[in-house]
Amino acid sequence: MIFQKEISLTPLPRGFHLITDLVSEVIQSSGIQTGTAQVFLLHASASLSINENTDPSIRLDFESHINKLVPENQTYYQHNYEGSDDMPAHIKASLLSTSIHFPISFGRPRLGRWQGVYLGEHRNNGGVRKLVITVNGAWSCTMTRLIAIVIHSHHFALLRYVLLVGYVFSFDSLL
Repeated sequence: MIFQKEISLTPLPRGFHLITDLVSEVIQSSGIQTGTAQVFLLHASASLSINENTDPSIRLDFESHINKLVPENQTYYQHNYEGSDDMPAHIKASLLSTSIHFPISFGRPRLGRWQGVYLGEHRNNGGVRKLVITVNGAWSCTMTRLIAIVIHSHHFALLRYVLLVGYVFSFDSLL
């Protein structure tokens, strides 16, 4: 089964922000227990990455280092009409990526103990950011059993309902 959802993030200040919990909520709502997830950022001046999630100073160090690596106000930047932070933001997004991919186990991201999902906001006023989260994998046995029961009973209106809104519920708690 493939599940996909677009979510909007409220505007965040410039820097690196943990969004692991938001991504996990979407994955859990899919009902998929085992598979893979792809998170894609629909913007060219922010980025996604996976890194340590426990010490907040790491996020500050990332921001400091990436700003030294890709400084603002360089005389060779030709794309400068959207602000001094715009061209560096595009370079940072290209260096870090706008997409991440990871396994799912037991309905949750299968990240390392100290890993989390980061959104890198590279603009001073980046605004709302949108993510497309695609989950590909297998439902729990309970979900598969529920669909089989509905198909066997020839109750196709219920089947349509289960398939359309089933990702909202935890089917394991229904049976």
